Amino acid sequence: MQIALAQEMPSLPPFRQNESFNAYTEGWALYAERLGEELGFYQDPYRYYGHLTDDMLRAIRLVVDTGIHDKHWTRQQVVGFFHEHSGQDEITVQSETDRYIAWPAQALGYKVGQLEILKLRQYAKDQLSEKFNIRTFHDVVLDGGALPMDILETRVHEWVAKQKAQGLNASASTGWMPAATGK
Repeated sequence: MQIALAQEMPSLPPFRQNESFNAYTEGWALYAERLGEELGFYQDPYRYYGHLTDDMLRAIRLVVDTGIHDKHWTRQQVVGFFHEHSGQDEITVQSETDRYIAWPAQALGYKVGQLEILKLRQYAKDQLSEKFNIRTFHDVVLDGGALPMDILETRVHEWVAKQKAQGLNASASTGWMPAATGK
């Protein structure tokens, strides 16, 4: 969703409409998956099972990513870890193994992004208290297109400061424009 939004933003130059920062893009995806639980979409254990299965696969990927690139695991150790801890078929295990060998820190990047967005959300909630509106927060996160995490943090902090300074209800439209940073 965030990729499609960025591609349709006429205020962004073409290179920004198609920009992809792993921590932001994949981090938002992981963050958004958690919203289903928060919104009560999983009404029974069977519906929740798919979410938990995906979380388990991501945990395995985190271990594999660090195993390969920090612990210097062999390819066979990675394949073995996938087999021991997942129900993935052989083709998927081989594909996942090659993916994490070829793209160092990819799994770590998306987890860092998810955790940063969660941290920024908690910051905004703490600062704005009853004025916090999750939809407006999501607009602030998404309306700038893909961003490095430090710039997203600045964006959220500036938005919160503006909301507090103006005493506006945070549920109003964001009306937020980035400060001129020269970036």
